[in-house]
Amino acid sequence: MKKAISGQTRLAGLYALPARHSFSPTMHTTSFRELGIDAVYLSFDVQPETLGRSIQVIRDLEMLGINLSMPHKMAAIDHVDELSQAARLIGAINTIVNQEGKLIGHTTDGIGCLESLREHNLTVEDQKLTILGAGGAATAIITQAAIDGAKAIDVFNICDSFYQTIEPKLALIEKETGCRLNLYDLADEAQLSRSLAESQLLINATNVGMAPDPDQLPIPNTEVLRANLPVFDVIYHPAQTKLLKAAEEKGAIAINGLGMLLHQGAAAFKLWTGEEMPIKVIRPLLEAEIRK
Repeated sequence: MKKAISGQTRLAGLYALPARHSFSPTMHTTSFRELGIDAVYLSFDVQPETLGRSIQVIRDLEMLGINLSMPHKMAAIDHVDELSQAARLIGAINTIVNQEGKLIGHTTDGIGCLESLREHNLTVEDQKLTILGAGGAATAIITQAAIDGAKAIDVFNICDSFYQTIEPKLALIEKETGCRLNLYDLADEAQLSRSLAESQLLINATNVGMAPDPDQLPIPNTEVLRANLPVFDVIYHPAQTKLLKAAEEKGAIAINGLGMLLHQGAAAFKLWTGEEMPIKVIRPLLEAEIRK
């Protein structure tokens, strides 16, 4: 376990606004130390107008790379040299890898979700999914699931001004991956019932069920849930949302977003270092942080 900073110590970090609340420095610096990697990870509050300059710093300081959070995930695309397939389809990145001065943009949120599912022996390959929401987290999951071989995904979103912008993106993902994608109004209870009856997995990628309204459900009623329909919720605080509780009461596998948070960080760590994050060490630290 390497503890001292040396003249060879490399830097990775988070660019966000705000960034100081993030658990990522603990996650990554602890992982570096556990594996004897001479590197540290720091958080940086980056203003939108200085994002381009800040990304150039990755090259100038020979950083391993960075994570990106709001409000930089989309704007950062204009400042990297290359995009992964998922990042290109989504139109956003949360990780930049410095390959000897060439900056590659990746998105690891979808990877984190699917890896969390694998921990529970669940796969999306050749499966039909129903996903609630079409924002950033939802799009990342949809895209990665399609890349990883999902057969079909029914996407439900509230019919607002954002709704019309979703269809072209889903059409592009469908064309490139061959996964059948359908977009429906979340208010269409009959269609939601049909979709769930045909699905092998339900994913809530909305913020419905988290504070300050933990008693809310993202679906009209729980009668559409069943024992053989696993439910994944991107929310990790509270640890058990009302949706997950209802799924458990039906006898279904119910998974919160903690694993997704952990594994999206682990995916970035591997992109920078080529090493597996020591998940067994990091998970209890993350759980303790969330309980604070």
